[in-house]
Amino acid sequence: MDRLIEESLRLGSIAQWQALLVQRRISVVEALQWTLARIAALSQIPSGLNALGAVCEHTLAQAQRADARLRHGQPLGPLFGVPVLLKDNILTTDGLPASAGAAALAGFIPQREARIAARLRQAGALIIGKAHMTEFADYVSDTMPAGFSGAAGMVLNPFTRVPYARGQGSSVGCAAAVSAGIVPLAIGTETQNSIQTPAHHSSVVGFKPSVGMVSRAGIVPLVPSQDSPGPIARNVPDAALALRCLGGVDPGDAATLPVAHVPPVPQGAAQLKNVRVGVPRRAMADRADFSLGMQAFETFLARLSAAGAVIVDPCDLPTAPAVLDLRSSVFATEFKQSLNEFLRTHGSPQGIGSLADLIVWNQAHPECVPFGQSLLLNAQATRGTVDPAYRADRERDLRLCRDEGIDFTRAHHRVDVLVAPMGAAAKFTGKAGAPAVALPAGLGGDGLPFGVTVFSSTGCDAELLRIAAAMQIAAGQRVLPIDH
Repeated sequence: MDRLIEESLRLGSIAQWQALLVQRRISVVEALQWTLARIAALSQIPSGLNALGAVCEHTLAQAQRADARLRHGQPLGPLFGVPVLLKDNILTTDGLPASAGAAALAGFIPQREARIAARLRQAGALIIGKAHMTEFADYVSDTMPAGFSGAAGMVLNPFTRVPYARGQGSSVGCAAAVSAGIVPLAIGTETQNSIQTPAHHSSVVGFKPSVGMVSRAGIVPLVPSQDSPGPIARNVPDAALALRCLGGVDPGDAATLPVAHVPPVPQGAAQLKNVRVGVPRRAMADRADFSLGMQAFETFLARLSAAGAVIVDPCDLPTAPAVLDLRSSVFATEFKQSLNEFLRTHGSPQGIGSLADLIVWNQAHPECVPFGQSLLLNAQATRGTVDPAYRADRERDLRLCRDEGIDFTRAHHRVDVLVAPMGAAAKFTGKAGAPAVALPAGLGGDGLPFGVTVFSSTGCDAELLRIAAAMQIAAGQRVLPIDH
């Protein structure tokens, strides 16, 4: 294959990928074959990243039909010919399993498709397979490392070739695949840090939309009041394009009804002049766990200032110390209730009809849960969303993170967005249901990828994407794995 074509496939934007197809420099089938070869070389061999699970056997036929559309001049969708990976908690009806990483559900072949999978197909995307994930979106054990699942083993970071560490999120297979140049786009899910943090540690862009912007119907749930599917991509405009295809009202997910006004894709040369950027320091940027990345963080802020942004520093969230130490029953309570409902709706897949069934199965197969199942047991002990303790915790979460946190700080300091290092803001954006963009910002002092999170208030996705796109141009610095 021509070197420039291959470079565009490995590094280019979705627009560059599609230009190769439309200009007939490469066919959809040839681009797909290149992608499958890269999967074999980087992910599925014993020494590979273990980022991917099953590959869809029908994708070649889809690519052939896409080439026929090109030949006959038929209308093309906005994601025409683009290979996309889905996190393994997103259901499809193309024969791909959907285990959410659980060995107990490893043979589950869904009969219903997630709404977002259908929307991707309508947009012309080629869903080529499933990306491995931290089991049940990192809600099995409080000692389990990110990227581990009983169904698939351990996902490796493309930069270090070692597992992602505890707390580094669950959409790790998606982030690793995009980072390694396997695909230009993957769809993950986030409840609290599962898109942002893997994106940071993989030097890619991750976007977690406001809760309700994108339907969760047909996705294995974790915490419905916080769950939000979103794209992991090479740049912000590609993530915004994916959102245009994914988002919108869905009667199958009531959360979308008041929220899902999908923002436009940022166009043209974005500007930062007079954009007010707040920098929360207390209990966020000044945390010791981010000290190795602070030189990169300060460089990022300096570049924003040079591009015309007004840096409001400090711009502290008054509730940050309280939120840093916050413990809540919301995760455990909603997980039990929503998982039980999901399993019943899907006919007790693999004989698992409830969280209690799952716990019993794991007890009979301890080799599949080597880190234990402390979080599952904790969830099983909860008493449902009618429990006054749950309701009080949920109200407190929203008050501290949304009302007295993000929204208060933005209004009080008159800032357009807030910027924090790595996943410092993840608890706030998760509990508030607020949008967040993870941007690559070079390397930290440890020589590993460092990133910043740009975040705003719930429903402000359009403004956030526009500003984040400008920030990536002015100050972003994506780095590539050595063997990329």
